[in-house]
Amino acid sequence: MLLAVLLALTLVVVLLGPFLIPATSSADRGQAADVAPAVSRFVTVPFAGTQGINLHYQVAGPTEIPADCHQGTPQTPEDERLCRDLDAQPTFAQPTFILLHGFTFNLFTWDPVRDFLAARGRVLAYDQIPYGLSAKLTAADWSGPNPYAKEAAIEQLFAFMDALGVERAILVGNSSGGTLALEAALARPERVAGLILVAPWVYAQRPTLPAWVAELPQLRRLSLLIGRKLGEGVLLDYSYADPGRVTDARRAQMTVHARVRDWDLAWGELLNRSLSSPVTVSARLAELTQPVLLVSGDRDKLVPVADTRRVAEALPDTALAAIPGCGHVPQEECPRAFEQAVADWLAAHPGLAAGTSSLNPAPVASAEPPAAAARLPAAAVGLPLPAPSLELASTGLLPSSLGPSPRTASLSPPAPHARP
Repeated sequence: MLLAVLLALTLVVVLLGPFLIPATSSADRGQAADVAPAVSRFVTVPFAGTQGINLHYQVAGPTEIPADCHQGTPQTPEDERLCRDLDAQPTFAQPTFILLHGFTFNLFTWDPVRDFLAARGRVLAYDQIPYGLSAKLTAADWSGPNPYAKEAAIEQLFAFMDALGVERAILVGNSSGGTLALEAALARPERVAGLILVAPWVYAQRPTLPAWVAELPQLRRLSLLIGRKLGEGVLLDYSYADPGRVTDARRAQMTVHARVRDWDLAWGELLNRSLSSPVTVSARLAELTQPVLLVSGDRDKLVPVADTRRVAEALPDTALAAIPGCGHVPQEECPRAFEQAVADWLAAHPGLAAGTSSLNPAPVASAEPPAAAARLPAAAVGLPLPAPSLELASTGLLPSSLGPSPRTASLSPPAPHARP
């Protein structure tokens, strides 16, 4: 009898307990534009069943191109002058980098390496919804496809490229941003010149449920609860090999979304949709035709370096750089080693600059790297090597002609707090 009562109470808690989680926004917040830094910009991209999705982004590198140039409505006299100047300039000859952050992160994750990339081309970083200061869509905001579906994220990426006048780009993605970059390259290969993938989420699996189960009211409330917890920035410390390197200013950037109205409801929608969205891109890795650089921290607790090495082995044209003493976000924790890997990979692929372009051109900036960005020889970051020898084979630095194993190397990590 007692067992029956306990089972009944457990069933009541499971079925009714989630309804104790408040389903209204936890606080009265402001608008994204009210808390955005002065350098921030916003652009609205079309998406079926919505009034458009507002994306927060930042630009670096050669002269910034206002999104209004491509929409025909410059908002300021300065933007109007810049749009006229751009129309008279030659095609943009340097690469365009589009930066894609990971799960629960935002565009600020790229701040430590943005200047380095900007010395080599145009840089566009945006917040994928509902992260950062981009739109916080709830179920009442759409009547068509779910804007948080995998296919929707790919569509929004290319809509962002269209809005900013980018025909082809090098996609730079961290974690789930790397997964998005892979999916985009497979969906529209003619628009992706190359990939820089930082600990891409490919083989690391998460639980998935049938759609009808994920849509149960109880699961929707639990998704909201989990979203609120993740929104506190709990993954930031876990993403560093040494959490002591995380500054208060970085924590504030990580949680900037919490200052925007309905952020928690939007995060709940995303997490609920992800419950029924398995990661399947691993089955198509061999189809990729673009050159790929993979970067991994050897102390990554979220996507172990072994998983990234497995991705490299499945790709036809890849180099892998493993950074000692670094976690899941090398661009933040070990920016100098990350820059070294990227610099040499770009040097080994000079055609990438010609392989990207803008629909509206921008002036070309100097390609010289910042003085602080030291560079390693090509072989030190796993780039093309001379004919194999016993010594190279014993260290695993094998050219692709010997088989499917990627060319790999370990980079020396920077000192803590190396970013000035």
